Amino acid sequence: MVNVGIIGAGRIGQVHARSILTGVPDARILSIADPYMSESVAAWAREAGIEGVYKDHRKIMEDPRVEAVLICSSTDTHAQLSLEAIAAGKHVFCEKPIDQKLDRIGEVKAALAASPKSLKYQVGFNRRFDHNFRALKDAVDAGKIGEVQFIRVSSRDPEPPPAGYVKGSGGIFLDMMIHDLDMLRYLSGSEIEEVYATGAVLIDPAIGAAGDVDTATVSARMKNGALALIDNSRKAVYGYDQRAEVFGSKGCVACGNDTASSAVLSTAEGVVSEKPLWFFLQRYMGSYQAEVRLFIESVVKDTPVAVGVADGLLSIKLGLACKKSMEEHRPVRIDEINP
Repeated sequence: MVNVGIIGAGRIGQVHARSILTGVPDARILSIADPYMSESVAAWAREAGIEGVYKDHRKIMEDPRVEAVLICSSTDTHAQLSLEAIAAGKHVFCEKPIDQKLDRIGEVKAALAASPKSLKYQVGFNRRFDHNFRALKDAVDAGKIGEVQFIRVSSRDPEPPPAGYVKGSGGIFLDMMIHDLDMLRYLSGSEIEEVYATGAVLIDPAIGAAGDVDTATVSARMKNGALALIDNSRKAVYGYDQRAEVFGSKGCVACGNDTASSAVLSTAEGVVSEKPLWFFLQRYMGSYQAEVRLFIESVVKDTPVAVGVADGLLSIKLGLACKKSMEEHRPVRIDEINP
């Protein structure tokens, strides 16, 4: 049994807490901390059997019973909390991104390497653990489509975030498309060599005023020669649109959206099926649980984590390369982006 402390009691912190409580039998939540802990969340945590409910995260760091920390706080705190947890000898699961600056992620990487303990550090790229994308990966790895030649990933949110969120998010490439860039690496089994990004403000002028775009595409060249295309939109009126396709020399494998049911109504007026699930909390709940379960398994069995600090560092390099490409209107090689 691995004793866990969760830092951050907002939406994603509660998602991970519920995942552990309902489907990660080898983990026990000893404590949860958030400087803005509300009475309602504190009451929920206590009812769930969580012993320590704090506003000061240091109580988790200082508790020798806590073996692993889940960092689910705001992005600007991830690197610092990671460093504190490593210094305290805790295993770490950190929501993406570790930081928006490469040098800060480098500090975390160095701290892990210098730790006298063999600590596990996993980054929360949950889509790798989704049942649909896992099926694509399995088909590619089994050689069912031959040599990978082309990958396409579409990711479209049902509604745009507030402009205030955009200002601190790092922009669409570091906040939203970062998942899709990671998915190219995951599905292809190769690294991204070069990107060409374009973007526009087509949905919400406030997002443009905040210095970001709400619609973007990226074409990419992989080191194994495959080509790839990503499209992102901050507003798909029909729901949370998450699809991918991998095309190869022997065939093609694709996955569509999850829906509330697979029912299709066919009448004289037309053929109608369910819309996609509305948002990521519905679409990816299973993958959130699966990623934490595997993190705990890596702690228990002392096996490598599925997504490590090197993956977290590279994801930011990819996002920064896309941002640079859009700003400079040219293809950008990933090796141009250095700390």
